[in-house]
Parts: sequence; structure tokens; C-alpha cells
Amino acid sequence: MSSTPRVVVLVGSLRKESLNRRVALALPTLEAAPLQFEIAEIGNLPFYNQDLDGENAPAEWVAFRDRIKAADAVLFVTPEYNRSVPGVLKNAIDVASRPYGQNAFEGTPGAVISVSPGTVGGFGANHHLRQSLVFLNVSTMQQPEAYLGGAGGFFDADGNLSNDSTREFLAKFVQSFAEWIETNRKKKP
Repeated sequence: MSSTPRVVVLVGSLRKESLNRRVALALPTLEAAPLQFEIAEIGNLPFYNQDLDGENAPAEWVAFRDRIKAADAVLFVTPEYNRSVPGVLKNAIDVASRPYGQNAFEGTPGAVISVSPGTVGGFGANHHLRQSLVFLNVSTMQQPEAYLGGAGGFFDADGNLSNDSTREFLAKFVQSFAEWIETNRKKKP
């Protein structure tokens, strides 16, 4: 790799003490691969409305789209709400991929981590998100899959990742993702 790949991270939970945000913040501490992780805040994005799009699109939309376009890869870290992704994450995807024919995600390598305090680990959200990513032409890493169940026990009182097996798994995930980015980032227009 000629430079450290920039990975924009979209966290599907807005909660201050979000387990998903904690996982996203833990990734750079793993030092598993040379990746630069940057969380893109999505809670301030106005709801997508095609009537507002075009030459005078909201500034938040334009900045978000530009950030996605400039990234070498995108990582989604999401909880599961009602067997799907949270509305705020779906809105961010809609903002970045619209209007039709101007998809900011086009050809971007990506990966998905779903995080849940429950035992299933956000399986439904993970797979529902992957369906959308196929249409958006995001080259989504298939293995290793990342369903982090029981996530309430992964962190110490200060919010730091303290579970050794989770740390080891995430390090392997990050290493695989770095390799995936290297293989697929040449395809991005």
C-alpha cells in the first residue's frame, strides 16, 4: 500500500454510551493493520427528501457525500432494530447514494460489524445491510463475518475493550479488512 487507507466508519447508534460506538473507537487501538479509522457522524443529516436534492442540497448532505467519495473504504458498525438497521443509518445510506446515478459509495470496499447485547449479535441487521450494499456496488468483505453478541461484557468501567477474545477477533477482522481494501480499492472509480 502506498498510503494508509482512510476508512470512514458509520456507527448506526446515536446513543452516548453506544456499544457500537465503543467497538468503533476500539478498532484503532488494536494496531492490527495500518488503517486510519474516521467516524463520520450521521445524526445531524437531514432526512433524505428528493425535493431538497440538486444544486441547493443541504450542506450536511454535500459534506457527507464528499467524505464518502474521498474514503478508501467504508465500515458499518450497527446495532439491530426490529431485524433491520436503525433509521439513522438507513438515512445516511440514502443521503450518500442519491440522487440516482450519483452514488458516493460506488466501487468502495466495505465491511459490516453488527453489535448487540443479545446473543444473536445483530445477525438480521448485518444481512439486511448487506442487501443494500449489493445494490450500492460496495465490495463488501464476506469473511470473517462479525456478529458481536453479548457486547455488554466486552468493556471495562471506562469503556475500553477488555475482553481478550473479542480483541483478538477484531484484530483478525481489521487485518482481513486491510487486505480486502488493498485488493479492492483499485476498482473504485
